[in-house]
Formats: sequence, C-alpha cells, structure tokens
Amino acid sequence: MSIVVLLRDVVDAMDVLNDDIHAYLNKLTGELLTATTEELSAIEEGDDWSNYPDWQHAALEDARRIIESDDFLELPDKFEIHEYAIMQDFCYSLENPRLRDEMASRIRGSGAFRRFKDGIHYHGIQDDWYRFRQQALEAIAIEWLAFNGIAFTREADHTE
Repeated sequence: MSIVVLLRDVVDAMDVLNDDIHAYLNKLTGELLTATTEELSAIEEGDDWSNYPDWQHAALEDARRIIESDDFLELPDKFEIHEYAIMQDFCYSLENPRLRDEMASRIRGSGAFRRFKDGIHYHGIQDDWYRFRQQALEAIAIEWLAFNGIAFTREADHTE
C-alpha cells in the first residue's frame, strides 16, 4: 500500500528550513522529521550522546534514524526553494505598475530581504505576499512529491 501525505505538512516542514535545519520524509510511512546539521554530523561522526543535553537526545535519535535508513528522502532545501526568486515573482505579479516597480527595486542589491519585508508591510500587502509564498512552496512540494512518486492530499481526513 502506498502512502498519501498531507500537502500542508510537507509545506510546513519546508517552511522552517534554513542553513542549519533539514527536513526528511519517510517514503514508506509518510513520517516527517527535521534535523540540524549538528545532529546529523554527530551521528555520522559517532559522537558520544552524553556530550549533548538530555533534551537533544530525541533529536539525535531522529537524526540516527535518518542517517541509518534508506527510507528517508530529504525535502527540497533552501537552494531548491530559492526564496529570492519567489520574492521576485511576487514583485512582478503586482498589478499596480508603480508598486510593482518600487517592490522590484527594493530587492536589488545587498539588504534585499529586509527592504522587501519593510516594503510589504509599508504597503499593507504582507497577506498577499504570504499567500503567494505559500502557493509557491506548495508548487515546489507538489513537483517534488510527483518526482518521488508520492501521493498527496490537501484534506486532513483522508484514507489510503
């Protein structure tokens, strides 16, 4: 029996990724796990868990399961998600030409992310941005799931 994952759960896992946090999907069970680079390295290097605080042991166990199993697939990382390209697409999707030009200029050069965030709040379009970003993450997740042959649903109550 093949698994069916909830698209929202995959997108939520992708939403927390950064340089240090990685997310994985168990292709047999649909379980989603996250692990930090530190935790994954600790397992790969065979570190003694007693050197880590008790609260981190559960995360180390998840990292061990990820490393030792071929059942886990890494979700798209920040390079595959490419947040800047999503911001750029959002700017060019704006219908008002003046707003579109202003927002597009905000994302040029150093400090683009801060200026973009300031701009969406200044113009009151942050909800539009969050919806646009959510849809972009969903599209990336759907493409990734299809590539890996994993079925998904948008409904929380589904049967396999």
